[in-house]
Amino acid sequence: MDLALLYKWQMESHTRYLDGKKFETTVGTHRIITDQPVSGGGADAGASPPELLLASLGACAGHYAVEYLHARSLSAADLEIRVSAAKGTNPARLATFRVEVNVPGIDERHQQGLLRAVKTCLIHNTLITGPALEVVVTTAQTVSV
Repeated sequence: MDLALLYKWQMESHTRYLDGKKFETTVGTHRIITDQPVSGGGADAGASPPELLLASLGACAGHYAVEYLHARSLSAADLEIRVSAAKGTNPARLATFRVEVNVPGIDERHQQGLLRAVKTCLIHNTLITGPALEVVVTTAQTVSV
């Protein structure tokens, strides 16, 4: 089944191998270098893929938090999001995530509203619902981006 046909809106990235454990990913007009830490055989020339997943979740949570705060004329100046994860086995994966949203000075009512807003984050919802995932291996010559 072609998953792209199921959805009206889709995104795409293109990743190519550079050397060692390093890759370059292009998303839209942005280029991201990923690598493994030195302890994992890389040169630590960029974030690791799991670190990018944490960054994506944190940035998404931050986006929804700012939208909530700004809609209520509350300051987002001191907003901070910390995301942590723990590895699991069988299969190897990130098994647990924790998202901490810190906004000094907001009252209990806004804390609860902020929590509801952050839980509508696209990445959060993707992780908790277990998306369909298709992996295909091809041998055709690829077109460079």
